[in-house]
Amino acid sequence: MLTQAELVWLLAAVAKGDHAAFERLYNATRAKLYGVLLRILGKAELADEVMHETYLKVWSLAGTFDPTIASPITWMVAIARNRAIDIVRQTPGFSAEDISEAMSATVAADAPPPLARREMTEGLRRLLSCLGKLDPEKQRIVLLAYYSGWSREQLAHKLDIPVNTIRTWLRRSLLEISECIGR
Repeated sequence: MLTQAELVWLLAAVAKGDHAAFERLYNATRAKLYGVLLRILGKAELADEVMHETYLKVWSLAGTFDPTIASPITWMVAIARNRAIDIVRQTPGFSAEDISEAMSATVAADAPPPLARREMTEGLRRLLSCLGKLDPEKQRIVLLAYYSGWSREQLAHKLDIPVNTIRTWLRRSLLEISECIGR
């Protein structure tokens, strides 16, 4: 796989309409994205379809990519993951449990490799440090809600906690994180 800097450069070139850069980006990232999609969707034909949609979005949204917010692969995985979860939610035959499992299956897929962790921005380091100061149960709820995309209702059902309690914990946790970061 290419380095993060090379992927950033490729995305910038793609934003300018460079087809060769897009091909290199595709070749460097397709295995990772396909693995994420297959884990979520469980069906090769759906994964293929979402893969195609993902790269169309990458082509059209490359100019909006901001390397100070996320790494290129994290940004691309988020695009793929969000579309796959939308499909899971809309497809008859998938249960709420399937959706929960699909969302949690992507947490490990998005985790940066050890060397990439050194490249995190200072803001992200502060955020992770502040998140680490939360009670472990509240950390889990914040990550499931804002990283994995679980709704308050899904969290309440899965964790057997009232929805209003989930809302309160999330609001308080976000306030604690915001104060910790210094905003």
